[in-house]
Amino acid sequence: MIENPPLVDMILFTEEILDKLQNEETLASINKINDNYLYWTDVKYRANALGFEKDDLWRLVKFLRSRTDVKIVGFENIHFSLSNYMQKRCHEFDMNFGGSWGASKIFPDDKTTQELYLISSIMEEAIASSQMEGAATTREVAKEMLRKKMNPRDKSQRMILNNYTTINFIRDNAKKDLTPELIMQIHGMMTEGALDIEDAAGRFRRSEENIVVGNGITGETVHMPPSAACLPNFIELLCRFFNDKTPAIFIHPIIRGIIIHFLIGYYHPFADGNGRTARALFYWYMMRNDYWLVQYLSISRIIRGSKKAYEKSYLYAEHDSNDIGYFIQYNLEVLGKSFEELRKYLLRKHQEKKKSERLLHLGNITRRQAEIIRRYIDNPDEILTSVDVINRFGVSPGTAKSDLRDLAKKGYLSEISLNGRTKGYVKSDNFQNMIHR
Repeated sequence: MIENPPLVDMILFTEEILDKLQNEETLASINKINDNYLYWTDVKYRANALGFEKDDLWRLVKFLRSRTDVKIVGFENIHFSLSNYMQKRCHEFDMNFGGSWGASKIFPDDKTTQELYLISSIMEEAIASSQMEGAATTREVAKEMLRKKMNPRDKSQRMILNNYTTINFIRDNAKKDLTPELIMQIHGMMTEGALDIEDAAGRFRRSEENIVVGNGITGETVHMPPSAACLPNFIELLCRFFNDKTPAIFIHPIIRGIIIHFLIGYYHPFADGNGRTARALFYWYMMRNDYWLVQYLSISRIIRGSKKAYEKSYLYAEHDSNDIGYFIQYNLEVLGKSFEELRKYLLRKHQEKKKSERLLHLGNITRRQAEIIRRYIDNPDEILTSVDVINRFGVSPGTAKSDLRDLAKKGYLSEISLNGRTKGYVKSDNFQNMIHR
């Protein structure tokens, strides 16, 4: 259960409380509370150390938030306080993955390498987003299915394939305007064959469907979305909010994208699959606004690792008069962690590439063959097929077979039969001596 904060009346400030607000250290402490966008249950335990009654400290916190309050017009009195932290974070993201700014400093120039990284990242996002919604399969099995273009074996794998297909669709249509028809298409692509309600894919929920968001363990109802009757108006407003390039009140595009994510979760326009659809629309809005590097971020993987905090950020907003600052704060932190993961991933890949380049000293092998050899060094029991090489390097079947056969001819690999038709390749008996030399 989430504890409701006390109702505050901004008029009831005493002179003593206002005097305390003039103290620089006290003001700095309250500003820090707001930069972290702490909820009532965290704020009240700081009151004693700052010399306040709990309710008085909360009143001051809310008073300072009200000074930078931004209302999202038309949406159930949804609003947030624009904090220093939010502005600082958005500036950092603009410098790192917005438009043509600094992204080139961390990203390889090679287009083929970029495409391979993109495929891997989309796979990671599809898997993590589906696992958040209950897909019960391992990352390794899911990646094998996607790489080898296998048919999904069950509903969990269908969820992941749907997610992967939808993200690629969004990537190809990022500059299109959002329409009710496209929202339903996205939902249909994301959920086809992967919902408990058979006819729910690609349509909005109906009035007779009493949808509530509940705790699966306790059975507690944690959110009752607005009635289905308000959905046509909501969808119209959402599309206008998504497409508006000259809004009357400027809200940073990253924050607008997070608001779109929140609105889908809050209004719950579908009988199921709202979370997947919300995250997909966030990606779409970011790419539409030229944050192209977001394609390479696995945001859902970070959310999955802090799912309780993700859920609480929704609940805090609803319990505190639809103040979605908690949700914005959480998602900005997720973006930061996702970007840091990407930076580490690119650094690791750069180091792997350097190792592969050292293998070129063996002579008479290509860069791609050097990377294949490095895989056997890193994974001594590796068995590669031409399909693995096709998916890993994005080459044609003929090139993949040629690479492997050539390495076998030169003595690095040995060819084995896997099922009478498929040829696999393992390290040769002389592999270690040849690499050592």
